[in-house]
Amino acid sequence: MDSAVPDALVRMVGITKNYAGVAALKGVDLDLRAGEVHCLIGENGAGKSTLTRILTGAEQPTQGTIEVAGHTHNELRPAAAHELGISAIYQETDLVPDLTVWQNMYLGHEPRTRYGTLDRRGMRRSARHVLDDLGVGLAVDLRVADLSAANAQLVQIAKALTRENRVLIMDEPSAVLSDHELSGLFGIIRTLCDRGIGIIYISHRLDEVIQLGDRVTVLRDGRGVETTEVRDTSIPAMIRSMVGRDLTDQFGKVPAARETVALSVRGLTAAGRFQDVSFDVRHGEILGIAGLVGAGRSSLLSGIFGDLSPDDGEVAVEGQRLAGGSARAGIAHGIGLVPEDRRGAGLVLGRSVQDNVTLPSIDSLSWGPFLRPGAMRRVTRRFIDDFAIRTPSPAQPVRFLSGGNQQKVVLAKWLARGVSVLLLDEPTVGVDVGAKSEIYALMNRLAEDGVAIVMVSSDLPEVLGMSDRVIVMSEGRVTAELSRNEATQEAIMEAAVPTSAAVA
Repeated sequence: MDSAVPDALVRMVGITKNYAGVAALKGVDLDLRAGEVHCLIGENGAGKSTLTRILTGAEQPTQGTIEVAGHTHNELRPAAAHELGISAIYQETDLVPDLTVWQNMYLGHEPRTRYGTLDRRGMRRSARHVLDDLGVGLAVDLRVADLSAANAQLVQIAKALTRENRVLIMDEPSAVLSDHELSGLFGIIRTLCDRGIGIIYISHRLDEVIQLGDRVTVLRDGRGVETTEVRDTSIPAMIRSMVGRDLTDQFGKVPAARETVALSVRGLTAAGRFQDVSFDVRHGEILGIAGLVGAGRSSLLSGIFGDLSPDDGEVAVEGQRLAGGSARAGIAHGIGLVPEDRRGAGLVLGRSVQDNVTLPSIDSLSWGPFLRPGAMRRVTRRFIDDFAIRTPSPAQPVRFLSGGNQQKVVLAKWLARGVSVLLLDEPTVGVDVGAKSEIYALMNRLAEDGVAIVMVSSDLPEVLGMSDRVIVMSEGRVTAELSRNEATQEAIMEAAVPTSAAVA
């Protein structure tokens, strides 16, 4: 590391972190300069989050030093990190649902008037100013519980900007943002850099690294592989450094659609969410659903599955009509849903891999009121081997798995149930490029086995690479249906932009 860099805000030297004798980090060096975006990339489990949590004081290093503002520390605590101007934005927000936007933004560091009372007017005004800088048109008096996942993430970003930061860590901040929202985020990041703030940016989207980064550090298996100027590297080169091999065909799509219809949706409507949606999906077909955030795509999957009760229309599997608004009926007829928020809605984080894999199939793995542990172990072991789930054992709590392996567990629990229709909502969000390839391979295998797949994704290359057919939604309606040959980024975006926005 070049210790002579005069404008380095942070230097982390020889950072090692051991958990119960297992090394998560092995002598990693990282420096951050004033006014730069330093991207940190690597596969899930490479050590990115552990390294940044050490910088925020949430974890303590086993070895190594941290230099901030000319002072060397063997470790930091959260309060000390805040005092030094270090803040972080994580994938999972820490917002309080029942508080308003402005209350969340200033929670824990509320300014007061000269009389000692909370400066509510000042906080509301400052919150509005920060949100305006981000280009976010949210009312500051809205409850966070009433926000979409994308807007909650933007409030999380705005919250970090209410402090006097010198160092800002962003861990996958773009995971739930649309292209428009992402453009606004990039704009505010550049503004912050112009003010001399240094940003550590963690992302699995390597195109973002190319667009935004000044330097990039690659971690692999807990070690720092290389640090280079972004202008001197490329996406293929970064992938090689991350995974130690070339990924020449990431999607590996093989057409497998059959003639028979597995899922039929007719006139499905839920007021204020989606309206008059109709389509069929054949066995072995992957239907992609594209659109901007707020277009109604996730709500549509919930309506098909039964988590959300539609006002009109019908869903049929193998020709049998389902009772609307009943997830139990959806599961009984062979529908599985992999939600966008896998940690919050797809997994029981405190339970084991085995418990999560077998939960939907518990009726077939029990004898009357008694569970059959041997059968549960066999089923779980089969999917651990078949899906290459990296876990020390079936008893491992699922919260300790990487994002890619957690997603494989969510897939496994539905395939253990034997579903014929699989609904995937952002299937690779927060997943590294190596795990993405593995998930795409699993999707292709399932399609070849005759499973009908409906995939919602905000990643256009993913939609184009994996779909046999694409429907586009805008403001709750289907605005286009495109064959694989017709589907292009331009055609999808033209259909996704609301007419009112296009006219404006």
